[in-house]
Amino acid sequence: MTTRPLTTHDLLAPGRVLILRPQLLQKVPLSARTIYDMEQRGEFPKHFTISPTKVAWDLAEVDAWIAERKASAGQGPRPGHKKP
Repeated sequence: MTTRPLTTHDLLAPGRVLILRPQLLQKVPLSARTIYDMEQRGEFPKHFTISPTKVAWDLAEVDAWIAERKASAGQGPRPGHKKP
């Protein structure tokens, strides 16, 4: 099954919008494994099963996670940089 790219209309639609893994990976520039590990540690919104072979994320939860990361930008160490 091919997943279509998210459109502006999709992103602005009121109510609950669910996104599949390929759409999530378009929105969040992390690997699927990194996202899974972050989910397990409670650092990323958890996916949920929508059918026996599909999982999805709530777009609003992902957007809130992104907003939270933006708000805390600059408050922690940057990747690849050691503390002095």
